[in-house]
Amino acid sequence: MDVVTGGAGFIGSHLVDRLVKAGRRVRVIDNFSNGSLRNLEQYALGDTVEVVKADIGEKEQIKGTFEGAERVFHLAALADIVPSIEAPESYFRSNVDGTFNVLQESRRVDVKRFVYAASSSCYGIPDCYPTVETSKINPQYPYALTKFMGEELVMHWSQLYDFPAISLRMFNVYGPRARTGGTYGAVFGVFLAQLIAGKPLTIVGDGEQTRDFTFVTDVVDAFVTAAESDLSGQFFNVGSKDTYSVNRLIKLLGAKDTVYIPKRPGEPDCTWADVTKIENALNWHAKVSFEDGVQTMLENINYWHDAPVWTEDSIEDATRSWFKYLGK
Repeated sequence: MDVVTGGAGFIGSHLVDRLVKAGRRVRVIDNFSNGSLRNLEQYALGDTVEVVKADIGEKEQIKGTFEGAERVFHLAALADIVPSIEAPESYFRSNVDGTFNVLQESRRVDVKRFVYAASSSCYGIPDCYPTVETSKINPQYPYALTKFMGEELVMHWSQLYDFPAISLRMFNVYGPRARTGGTYGAVFGVFLAQLIAGKPLTIVGDGEQTRDFTFVTDVVDAFVTAAESDLSGQFFNVGSKDTYSVNRLIKLLGAKDTVYIPKRPGEPDCTWADVTKIENALNWHAKVSFEDGVQTMLENINYWHDAPVWTEDSIEDATRSWFKYLGK
């Protein structure tokens, strides 16, 4: 049996799909702060997929929920930049204390494999592209810091307790079910909601900044490949092996009406993973082209009908703390 923390979320629910398809029983642990049962509605809950509503930051809530687990995929976390600046305590409780609690429960039941969802935000504004795993760690805001601290816990547990763990540093994951609510954040959710509403797409800066957009099924494949390997105590970049401009995304989406908003401090002009390590060690390669991935997003655009529609004014208000604290 597999445990997926954050299994009702964007990446987590796609991972659940993959595990069920492979014939695995899955227990999802989620507090639904970001995730939704809508992402798991294809299952008769309690049969192949069991859902436990619990907050990993509260160790008493998850006590006993890992019984019978052979593998743990730890994806539960608080995300987003601005909320982490404004409420860092919540991020430390979820992403650091929560990871500690998940590690302790996993070690107590003697899991065979543990895979941690880390973030490429740990690199901050990298010194080189594509960015290798040995690059300088330079988190710019509490979300990035707490995700890296979680990875440090995982790696330390692997070293000290001979705990069978791998960490995957994800780059700009996109795909169906990407989060629709919450705070201003991921570009796909913002753009698709604006498209549906017939509003201008808000382009940060000149749109020439590039991102290593990696399709969610490729990321899920990396998680499964890591879980099926014999490696431990290793961390890997997970990316598309390329980087794509926001302007190219705009063109693929077929958007005609756009508006430019100020470039944000603390954001790199480029994210681009060097994936040599994971290719050599795990024989993992991204398979979905950017063009095919964007087309899939457009085919599933109805998912974003209830998403907030961001405007220049609402973005300015939502990112005020971003400029205040990172624009120094």
